[in-house]
Amino acid sequence: MKFSLKDKSAVVTGGGSGIGRAICLALAEQGAILHILEMHQENAKETATLIEDMGGMAYTYSCNVAAQKEVVAAFEAITAESPIDILINNAGIAHIGNLENCKEEDLDRLYDVNIKGVYNCMYAGIDSLKKTKGVIINMASIASSVGINDRFAYSMTKGAVLTMTYSVAKDYLNDGIRCNCISPGRVHTPFVDGFINKNYPGREKEIFEKLSKTQPIGRMGRPEEVANLAVYLCSEEASFITGTNFPIDGGFVTLNGS
Repeated sequence: MKFSLKDKSAVVTGGGSGIGRAICLALAEQGAILHILEMHQENAKETATLIEDMGGMAYTYSCNVAAQKEVVAAFEAITAESPIDILINNAGIAHIGNLENCKEEDLDRLYDVNIKGVYNCMYAGIDSLKKTKGVIINMASIASSVGINDRFAYSMTKGAVLTMTYSVAKDYLNDGIRCNCISPGRVHTPFVDGFINKNYPGREKEIFEKLSKTQPIGRMGRPEEVANLAVYLCSEEASFITGTNFPIDGGFVTLNGS
């Protein structure tokens, strides 16, 4: 079977909903054993149940990726059973606002999760990944590489994710570790629905259509589409790919000006 991940041990952060859940399900479908790091344990357990209903194996760990001690403890528990083959740093938070609308506590909060959280997980997992010649995928964003209105702090953190990816890919070439990142455009997740409902009551359909059309392809992405790309990058079929950023954005980065 192409893109087989049979018996691969995969750690996914933020696997309780949205893109993270879709990635967990897609990896499990290809035979991976999932370890889900998630602050919201109810959501994580729902994901695990869906995987078990498919006949797969999944374990959940209550973990704040911004807290290094919690991350190290979770990785120690995972690697006590078997080494890690795959690490997907998906957990992240958003912020809307330009420089003037970004308070110091906003910047610190985004740094802690989106930058330090990715660092913590790679730091905790790197020794195990060396043993397996494993794969790291970091979830960046189109905001890593193009300007987006009112996303000052978010863009800063996702730019850091992109450059951390390049650095790790370069530093661990000789260890056989492949490190890439995925940069989604706007993807239809519960976060998007919640944002629209909160900020545009009574105009939900109008705003949803407006946001959808910001992608040249004319719609938002689906979490499953991002997950399918992650499966490919984790598989042996992608063994020649490292240090690369993969936009999945309906043409946003390259076609918006055409």
